[in-house]
Amino acid sequence: MPELENATRFINSYNKIDAQLRGLYNFRGGQSFTDVVRQSAAKNATVRRYEDELADYARLRNAIVHQSMDDVIIAVPCDEVVEKIEHIERLLCTPPTIGETLSEKKVTSIDGGISLRQAVQLIARTGYSNLPVYRGKRMIGIVNNRRIIAELGGVLHRGQSVDEFLSRTPVEDVLSESDLFVYYKYLSKDSPLQAVVSAFEENKKLLAVAVSEHGKAGERIVNFITPSDLAAIGRILEDYR
Repeated sequence: MPELENATRFINSYNKIDAQLRGLYNFRGGQSFTDVVRQSAAKNATVRRYEDELADYARLRNAIVHQSMDDVIIAVPCDEVVEKIEHIERLLCTPPTIGETLSEKKVTSIDGGISLRQAVQLIARTGYSNLPVYRGKRMIGIVNNRRIIAELGGVLHRGQSVDEFLSRTPVEDVLSESDLFVYYKYLSKDSPLQAVVSAFEENKKLLAVAVSEHGKAGERIVNFITPSDLAAIGRILEDYR
């Protein structure tokens, strides 16, 4: 029976979502699914996006489970609802990762010992505004337009020569450790793709998500994800099957 199949698929996905959220956030067994959803929405961007649908699904689930009897399904989920809850289940229980879904970009990096003048010329030539800076194999910071302008503003304020400053100052001398954690978010290739969207939602100052093998500062950056990538990421999440 198509009705029974749809009801079974719906309940299966509903139960998996319920178990996933309770396991992630340690909810008590007695809390209702709706309470679990409402409270999880503050912590999980996927739940937040589908919060109202999930609350509606709780009422539908109760109608299926508590009112149906003798294999007569009183409330029958339509195909669209079944496909939607299965989509949400996949996003929550087996989410797509950054490494699986996004191609690695060519990341232009520089050695910390080169002059600031060379870094500015490289930015002008390539159009890349976030340059990882390395000392040997270790990434020691990221230089960007904002940091360079701030440094040049200080030079002008002190009445010093901008040309001399650019030529004599190594890039590593202008790096700011605070920049790494204010303007960048570190994620690993195994991080859920949704974590990228959440990072930009949570920090309006974020310039880029820096992706490395394990998501730790100091590792080689293999991908930079900027706000211009969010539309494509949204399409990937929407189409995820």
